Amino acid sequence: MKTIIAYIDLNENNINDIINKCIEDGADELMFFDSPKDESKRRHSLELLQKIAAMVSIPFGVYLGDKTLEEIKYTLYTGVNFCYIENDRQDASFIIDKARKRFGENKIRIYMKDFGSENLDFIFIKAVDSGNIKSLKQNIVQNGDEIMEKKSTINFKDCKTDSNGLIPVVVQDYKTKNILMLAYMNEEAFNKTVETGKMTYYSRSRQALWIKGETSGHFQFVKNLYIDCDSDTLLAKVKQIGVACHTGNESCFFTNVVENDKEYKNSLTVLENLYNVIEDRRVNPKEGSYTNYLFNKGLDKILKKIGEEATETVIAAKNEDGYEIKYEIADLLYHLTVLMVKQKVTWEDIMSELAARE
Repeated sequence: MKTIIAYIDLNENNINDIINKCIEDGADELMFFDSPKDESKRRHSLELLQKIAAMVSIPFGVYLGDKTLEEIKYTLYTGVNFCYIENDRQDASFIIDKARKRFGENKIRIYMKDFGSENLDFIFIKAVDSGNIKSLKQNIVQNGDEIMEKKSTINFKDCKTDSNGLIPVVVQDYKTKNILMLAYMNEEAFNKTVETGKMTYYSRSRQALWIKGETSGHFQFVKNLYIDCDSDTLLAKVKQIGVACHTGNESCFFTNVVENDKEYKNSLTVLENLYNVIEDRRVNPKEGSYTNYLFNKGLDKILKKIGEEATETVIAAKNEDGYEIKYEIADLLYHLTVLMVKQKVTWEDIMSELAARE
């Protein structure tokens, strides 16, 4: 398989148009060049990367030049999938090793100016002058190289549909786990969804296909598609752009008809999700995982990191830098959650303790 990576300068004026064109034409990944020295320009780049992370449906990385570990950290916090580190910088081996241990093997890639034999699986093209990426993919396929396309493991005819040939689809945000909406697919909508990676449904009222977000821009990009045990319902885990509901709410399910007091008090679902991911890493270790690195090093290492992150939070607060402090607090909460998993303390335990102090 050859992966086509379109690389883009973050300073391009029409960057949104370039990104959309690359995705529409079939780029497998995006890579952005970002190495400003000026602090204000760097801040602007980070803010721009946050917006890109919320917008794109495919993996993307950033080339950082000679940036430090702290700069790599801030970049990854924006939602970037991985950072490229120059292989011929003076401290390359040291930085790459430290970064991979700290952030995970899959978060750090080596950028080589001369892509030789070690990089035959990658094709880098300049997005601004590449022409049509689809054409490039077609040429590659004609030359005998395989391109990995989305495909389904089932045939829609194996699904149990209603009398109109429709199957309900429960749609869930792949990150937050929030249920976003319920819609329906016929065979054509299902195949279109698999082919394009954009959630496509069948409108029972209009009796026509509709691509979610085609009018509003609030697209849903497929991460995973599951079928239930009875083969009569689909579950789509998606990356939601913007909001799912036409009312402007994140989810169509925003009207509470039965209030659960326990759920109301323990509403920090992001922290609970983080806890579950860390617990899963403890039970099912993953090679290159920073979380597993902490567990393997033991309690003293975890406590040392909590001390370091607490100090960095204090420094950020003293600097009165709101942009920096939120990342330091997030770092601190992450390491505290690792400690909680190790000590078998849950966020529900913490919320109950705080609620008892009211």
